[in-house]
Amino acid sequence: MFYVFDKIVLSMAAVRFLSATIEFSAAMLMLYFNRVEHAFKINSVLALVGPTVMITVTTLGLVGLAGKVSPWGMVSILAGVALIFLGVRKI
Repeated sequence: MFYVFDKIVLSMAAVRFLSATIEFSAAMLMLYFNRVEHAFKINSVLALVGPTVMITVTTLGLVGLAGKVSPWGMVSILAGVALIFLGVRKI
């Protein structure tokens, strides 16, 4: 069994498990409705889940690293996350 002592790690994993559950449920709904129109609508809703989960897990990680990473390292991490969102932004 897993022994998790760090609350931040447990929280990060819980958010990822929730995300996986939502993704799996969406896939099952797509198969249930068996129509491209419905699958497309479900997929559109999932487009909100991915970035929200990423931001939440990254924030939790930064909170956990707050005292362990130098200020320059923290700025670098935040800049990296900002660049990811800038790179996938639609023009």
